[in-house]
Amino acid sequence: MRAMQVTELGKPLALVDLPQPTAGSGQVVVKVHTCGLNFGDLLIVKGSYQEKPQLPFTLGMELCGTITEVGEGVEGFAPGQRIAAYCGFGALAEFAAIPANICVPIPDQMTDEHAAAFLIAYGTSHVALDYKAHLKPGERLLVLGASGGIGLTAVELGKLMGAEVIAVARGAEKLAVAKAAGADHLLDSDTDDIRERVKALGGADVVYDPIGGEQFKAALRACNPEARLIPLGFASGEVPQIPANHLLVKNLSVIGFYWGGYTRVNPKVLTDSFEVLTRWYVEGRIHPHVSNVLPLEEANAALDLLRTRQATGKVVVRID
Repeated sequence: MRAMQVTELGKPLALVDLPQPTAGSGQVVVKVHTCGLNFGDLLIVKGSYQEKPQLPFTLGMELCGTITEVGEGVEGFAPGQRIAAYCGFGALAEFAAIPANICVPIPDQMTDEHAAAFLIAYGTSHVALDYKAHLKPGERLLVLGASGGIGLTAVELGKLMGAEVIAVARGAEKLAVAKAAGADHLLDSDTDDIRERVKALGGADVVYDPIGGEQFKAALRACNPEARLIPLGFASGEVPQIPANHLLVKNLSVIGFYWGGYTRVNPKVLTDSFEVLTRWYVEGRIHPHVSNVLPLEEANAALDLLRTRQATGKVVVRID
């Protein structure tokens, strides 16, 4: 089978031929249709992600595919069934052997492209806003990086949950994408003073931040008393150092959150969230935004779209 592998950290992926995997105990083999790319994939390639697979390894955190083989002890899944899965790595290949307990059935109405763009982006935003931050109708939600893979879903879900959404992104084109997802207010990170603009709008009750750096600092100073801040990543390259005195004065809460960690700590949080999100998708209440679909052999170009911030929403690699 063909696969795109990391053979050396910091270098482009290599297209290689590998033996087709077989299902071990508790595993299924999946014919991969699509792989959703994430900012975390860029970090894995550099060796700076919290999970560090041994070289060489096949990249790709999430997939959509059809089960072709079921291993010993697997119940509830059968060959021919379409599933999505968060596998951490291994999705940029024609086949993948993965644990059955990380697979989720997907509805017939969901396309392969949407399924590959669904788990991490929507799952991250829904668990962050609902389970962690307890976002309430009428609260003001500030979303940094609002046109990106997870930021755009935070805009969409925040609006669906009844919040007043302030979207921050770079440039008119990306802000237009955030507006189409439901943003009430648009701030250009290149030209607007985030702190002053947010304060003028009434301040933030919840901050959703995959960016870090100076934008986090500005958002922190624009928070209302008892606001909740959720740092989800540091796309700016700068991990902010949070001054505890600011938290005390306004009774602020900074909430640590890593969606993938719940696969080990409390997977029911994720399965409950996915059930809600799937229902909303079938009802037509959420609409995944996939800006680019590229073939397997162009996976390096697909990663470049993320690296250079050219993409909006999700970038998907089509395997078959």
